[in-house]
Amino acid sequence: MTKWLEYLGMDIQAMTTNDWLGVFFTVAAAGGMAMIYFIVLRPANRDAFESQRGMALDDEDDIDMGDRE
Repeated sequence: MTKWLEYLGMDIQAMTTNDWLGVFFTVAAAGGMAMIYFIVLRPANRDAFESQRGMALDDEDDIDMGDRE
């Protein structure tokens, strides 16, 4: 077990500002993805997301192309 901790360990005193920013953004991104997955895959939200299922395919508005025919 101690070999794994030594292998995965990090020297906190030697970390630079860029290292700390990388750790922060990596943890924030992982937490954000976990939160989004929980929100989207939650059974209580299924009907709300299913009602928006075809939103990307709806093209009801005409596009004004100017004087082109």
